[in-house]
Amino acid sequence: MASDSDEISERLIEDLRPKLRRLIVVNQVLHQLNFIEPDQKERIKQREATDGNIAAAEVLITAVVKKPHEPGWFQAFVDALEHSGCGYAADIMQDKTPKPEVEAENDYFVKLIQLMSPSLLDMKTEDVCFHCVSKELLTAADGEIIDAAKTNQGRMSGASELLRRIVRGRPGWFSKFLQILRETGHKKLYYELTGGSPDSDQQALSFPTGSACNCGLQMFCCPPETLLGITDGAHSTGEARGPESANICLRDYQMDVARPALEGKNVIICLPTGSGKTRVAVYVTKKHLDGRREVGQRGKVVVLVNTIPLVEQHYTGEFLPFLRHTYRVDRVSGDSLLKISFAEIVKKSDVIICTAQILENYLQRSTEGEDEGVNLSDLTLIIIDECHHTHKGEVYNHIMMRYLKQKHKNIRLKKELKQTVPLPQILGLTASPGVGAATKMDKAEEHILRICANLDASTIMTVSSRELKKEPRKALINVEDRKEDPFGDVIKKIMNAIHDHAQLSPACDLGSQNYEQWVVQKERQAATEEDQKVRVCAKHLRQYNEGLNLSNTIRMCDSFNFLNKYHEEEIKNKTSPDEDQAIQITDTERFLFNLFKENKGELQKLADNPDYENDSLSKLRAKVLQEFSSRDLARGIIFTKTRRSAIALSQWIQENPKFADIGVKASHVIGGGDQSVVKPMTSAEQKDVLAKFRTGEVNLLIATTVAEEGLDIAACNFVIRYGHVTNEIAMIQAQGRGRAEDSTYTVVEVKNSGVTEKECVNEYRKNMMDKAIDRIKTFSQADYDKRILEFQFQAIMEEKVRMNNKNKKDIKKESPSEVKFKCRGCSKDVCTGEDIEVIENVHKVNVTPQFSELFIQRENTTLQERCLDYETNGYIACKTCGQRWGSMMLYRGIECPCLLVKNFVVTVSGRKITKCTKWSELPVGFSAFDYAEHASRVAQSSDDEDE
Repeated sequence: MASDSDEISERLIEDLRPKLRRLIVVNQVLHQLNFIEPDQKERIKQREATDGNIAAAEVLITAVVKKPHEPGWFQAFVDALEHSGCGYAADIMQDKTPKPEVEAENDYFVKLIQLMSPSLLDMKTEDVCFHCVSKELLTAADGEIIDAAKTNQGRMSGASELLRRIVRGRPGWFSKFLQILRETGHKKLYYELTGGSPDSDQQALSFPTGSACNCGLQMFCCPPETLLGITDGAHSTGEARGPESANICLRDYQMDVARPALEGKNVIICLPTGSGKTRVAVYVTKKHLDGRREVGQRGKVVVLVNTIPLVEQHYTGEFLPFLRHTYRVDRVSGDSLLKISFAEIVKKSDVIICTAQILENYLQRSTEGEDEGVNLSDLTLIIIDECHHTHKGEVYNHIMMRYLKQKHKNIRLKKELKQTVPLPQILGLTASPGVGAATKMDKAEEHILRICANLDASTIMTVSSRELKKEPRKALINVEDRKEDPFGDVIKKIMNAIHDHAQLSPACDLGSQNYEQWVVQKERQAATEEDQKVRVCAKHLRQYNEGLNLSNTIRMCDSFNFLNKYHEEEIKNKTSPDEDQAIQITDTERFLFNLFKENKGELQKLADNPDYENDSLSKLRAKVLQEFSSRDLARGIIFTKTRRSAIALSQWIQENPKFADIGVKASHVIGGGDQSVVKPMTSAEQKDVLAKFRTGEVNLLIATTVAEEGLDIAACNFVIRYGHVTNEIAMIQAQGRGRAEDSTYTVVEVKNSGVTEKECVNEYRKNMMDKAIDRIKTFSQADYDKRILEFQFQAIMEEKVRMNNKNKKDIKKESPSEVKFKCRGCSKDVCTGEDIEVIENVHKVNVTPQFSELFIQRENTTLQERCLDYETNGYIACKTCGQRWGSMMLYRGIECPCLLVKNFVVTVSGRKITKCTKWSELPVGFSAFDYAEHASRVAQSSDDEDE
């Protein structure tokens, strides 16, 4: 049994885990720790190489607290921190934590360095590093790593490494760092960090002072809140400190579209990508805040965006640089810890940039009376970026429905001579409202008017194309079918053999989208009917269909690797980690494994033959080579459909010497959500790639739709859509990425994609949209207002019906005992709804002892770190057939098997649910997880084992 001191030490480390993750330098600490096994050290080093220091620090901390403990393990960990340059981490482990105000001040300085890092990357890294090591802000090992980063990856990479390491120092590092900047001739950076003026060369700047200190600069004694106001260029009273350092200058067309908003009207500004919509929004924001200040009122502006990367982009790229000298600007997103104090941020800040869902969550809190929350009346201006998303089901629309309901309630209150509730001004920004599903002009007009109505816009402001730069030259490239496609023929031969085995007769072409839909339907139907032969055959057919698509889109070797990896994973799933427990392999599964094995050699041989390459890839290669050979400074983006194809195309270009010979430096950028089987990109990874694209370190991006809308991508001179076209909005967004003069926009056809036809339709829809907007602008204000009012009343009534239906649906009529779960893979009875409990109203878990006997647990290296009270720790699978059931979740120290309902066949009151992919689709309410009860049971079980 663990000693009391060990348990106290473990609890201390767990409490400090969030801080330690940030303060530990993994490679240096790991070298000092002898009680961690060598193979575990290698795994931690690999995690650091692939996922970064913080992710690796999380694994290292877990390894440190893992039982059984060696004698003196805790002190050894503290010593390792001290000797590896992580002195601040060592201090907090030994209860040497500084005073709260000093700790808060230090946290602020860390954030300040992170905020100012784009400017600080211009420092003379070698000089600054030498002084930092001399003054023991960094260790000699730190210096060597920074020097290696500078030598191998460039000066900015070395500077970035230096900044990451210096903020982990003991409090007091910031004042020394500032002195080093002065001594090494970085006065401009020094004054940017302190908020002073380069014209003044005094050591102690004139700021409000706190208590005496020995840091050398009075500002460090100010409370962080006061300092934040000073650093942002305003005193705590809100009065401006001196003239602006960055004036906002609008072009004539920008001023024209801004005019109604400057008059306080609700308006939609529709300008093409790259024409300065956000700059207009910043200008309107400043004039709005200035105007309210002049009459003694405080403004409160919220800028809503629909993705996390856009929060940081708008904050650092537009709003902060122009407004920080006069107003307090903050940003909050799902990635930010500040989201838990959003209501306080709204109170303290003048401008808040956030994801729309955060505002909606806090509006809902206020409505439900859960806590203080946020009200629309707290705000004076809401700016909605990409406002074409303000339609049914979107979070923007939920926010605006609250607005419209209050607006019409105010009209009634005014008639009754009662007090009305103030509402904010609305400014919508979009490059294209689109036409929805319209095929005729009147429906296109209606679609745009509905968006105007949802945003309560008094008008939609656009400019003629003559006032903007000309659109890029456009080309459609058709491709020819392969004269021979032996690789695809082998895949089709395999698929037909499976059809015969399962007695299936598809009525659509193999490799087509229709076939994909057909086979998904067959798999779902077979699972419901417990026809395991058809179910598993359909599952494999879906993968082969994807393999055909990949061979038509990218290289045959990419298609082969995909199919080979799939079969290796499937066979691995049939291997039990427990030798005494054999996982069932059916005759059909054996047939499918052997079928691939018999054809694997031929597929691999054909995949390596360049004579059978698809024509789409040949055309893409020719187009990229043409762009780079005909331009002095070529910079382009290739849009593709899937994450897998983006990664594969990037590898293809990097491995092809023809591209390297003409200076192509490619990288991919993909989405950050984890809904795909392909590992997503973190926001930090996205930022890194985009930063390299701006500097020219990368000059060809291969991107999924994540780069189409909103992301601030540097001007490029060619855009290629490779086998992927969606709607007219996406087309306009993609075209807008080609911002440089003489840019080109090319669509390359891919077999079965139909992109050239879709692009022609999108051109027609774009023209229809332009004409519809022109027609709307000819309406008299009375006619326009009448139609807007009608659509608003209709939207409110539809919302009321929708909420009534939702409330009825949310009533969980069925008893949990009437819900039965069977394994999707072998139809074995697994559990009932009575065994299911819910954690945090989201995660459905089964912690019964009976259930633990039914599954095996496997490691999953692709699972992402979770920064909440829980983390996923591998996946669970059926002990009988190997079918995945969900993941093993560690929740506040308790292992909880977390189930995915799509992996089961569900029966409710004897009726099988044919399609159930979400728990919310089940008409039953499950009981809440009782943490105290289960923690007590686990603790008792642990005590029994130790006796």
